[in-house]
Amino acid sequence: MTLNVTFQKMGLEHLDAVLEIEETSFPSPWSRSAFAYEILQNQFACYIVAVADENVVAGYGGMWLILDEAHITNVAVHPDYRRNRIGGALMLELIKRAILKGATRMTLEVRPSNMAARRLYAALGFKDRGRRKRYYTDSNEDAIIMWKDNLFVGGQVRSVGRNC
Repeated sequence: MTLNVTFQKMGLEHLDAVLEIEETSFPSPWSRSAFAYEILQNQFACYIVAVADENVVAGYGGMWLILDEAHITNVAVHPDYRRNRIGGALMLELIKRAILKGATRMTLEVRPSNMAARRLYAALGFKDRGRRKRYYTDSNEDAIIMWKDNLFVGGQVRSVGRNC
């Protein structure tokens, strides 16, 4: 069965579903107020949701766009929708939106123990470029810093509005 997913800019109406995904995905989940700040007040932020066939938020992702760089802040998929390529689709959508906003490179941090995410990011062209020692405060685990250079080569870039 093929799962159809569409992408929407994250709004306050999505936060209950996003928080459920956040709490099932991360040992130190973000709060409602943190997401609300990102989507309502942070002029550098772009947050999207992946909506599945039955109008359910199956995943979400976010990034900050500063000058020509995009920084992925978080990406997560609801456990019931994992292994349906939604994580990869979210990343591709974030890359597309970053390009449209003028970003030429993208970075993210990932736990060394998160092999599924590391494989996905490597398949998308991200390369290990460093470590942040004891980055994750819940476990003191390091973070691997990954970069993808040359997001967009040639052609024209057009703006898509304020954030996303």
